[in-house]
Amino acid sequence: MALKLTSQNTTFKITRFFTVKKLTWAFSIVALLSAAGSIYAYQRIVEIDAFNQAVLAGEPPETDRQSFEAKFATALYLAKKERYKESILLFSALMPIASDNNQKSAVQYNIGNISFLRGLAINGNNMTVKAEAEYLVRQAKTAYINSLKLDNSHWDAKHNLDRVLGMLPSTPTPGVGDGEKAGLIMGNVPVGLP
Repeated sequence: MALKLTSQNTTFKITRFFTVKKLTWAFSIVALLSAAGSIYAYQRIVEIDAFNQAVLAGEPPETDRQSFEAKFATALYLAKKERYKESILLFSALMPIASDNNQKSAVQYNIGNISFLRGLAINGNNMTVKAEAEYLVRQAKTAYINSLKLDNSHWDAKHNLDRVLGMLPSTPTPGVGDGEKAGLIMGNVPVGLP
């Protein structure tokens, strides 16, 4: 007994799957999901705008507090309020979470600026402060050099490094000069070798 297929049995009745009622429900669900997505996108745009306005005003943002940008803006805010130690700590904490060399360079640049400003602020008050000012300016030099290692096209860091190098006293070369420091380079070589 052979099975005979007719065209009536094998045809798909597409109208069975796409009725007016089913299409209405499907389009209603798509419309609701689209409306919910649009509302979420609008709220996110408002949050981003508030974030940008806070950053432009130099204040810590209220949204996205755990993002790199929010922490960076907070550190800048602290520096502007002359809370330098807290600012440097926050900038230092940003180094491991920076996503690329540009962000790391910006962090190092700002650490250099803070150290440089602190060094300038206390330089010349009295002779006991001079060592601390020199230490801060050397910290600024190190931060600017690190910034330039990460992004050598950062012209502000180059300019500030040039200013810092002009302020620092020249470092004497070991082994050159008079006194007890003379011969320091060859100080560990045993006497009597050819």
